[in-house]
Amino acid sequence: MAWRDDWRRVRAIARKDLTTELRTKAGFNGVAALGVTILILLGLALGPDGAALRNAAVGAVWLATLFAGVLAFNRSFQVELESGALEPLLQYPGPRWTIFAGKLLGNLVFVTAMVAIVVAAGVVLFGVGIPATWPTLVGVIALGVVGLVVLGTFYASMSSRSRAREVLLPMLLFPMLVPVLLGATTASKALLGADLMHEAGAWIRLLAAYDLVFLIATFVAFEHVIES
Repeated sequence: MAWRDDWRRVRAIARKDLTTELRTKAGFNGVAALGVTILILLGLALGPDGAALRNAAVGAVWLATLFAGVLAFNRSFQVELESGALEPLLQYPGPRWTIFAGKLLGNLVFVTAMVAIVVAAGVVLFGVGIPATWPTLVGVIALGVVGLVVLGTFYASMSSRSRAREVLLPMLLFPMLVPVLLGATTASKALLGADLMHEAGAWIRLLAAYDLVFLIATFVAFEHVIES
């Protein structure tokens, strides 16, 4: 069936990206190290005040995730561009959305692993206690990661053929990620503070709606973007 062939192509692209990364490990190690380094620098800038560190922990973790994620997205189409394989990949029989889905799946695994390390480092460095609502907090982090990866992969494809893609990607991506970061940060802070004002639910719904809208929009727009 056609959908099985499409799914097989999605898995092949994602597996290729992850296998390449597992063989070298340089990219993941560099991205994870950047995220942890940003946390350490922010911790040093805030000083030894424990209360200030805990209050700033959520923002610091998402900020580190953002900058480390941009470095990861810049690598999304690097192998194809360096080897000249992008054009043959686009000409391969099958719908173009499967390329985007494969890249998206590979980036999702990559960034999720990076975020797990950054969050663990943030808990230790900033002295954050694990709240009773941690399953919901994990869900908020997952929604934030999905939004980050969807937009990051899409704008990486848009800027992939530009010589200035390292500069162009953050310029395109950062403004679009403001709602994701705002929703994820505010909901996380509310959950860590026991959500006494019941603010987390509204922000979680906003974050989920934003992810869904842009997931659909990026799949629709990818074929036109990758041709330009």
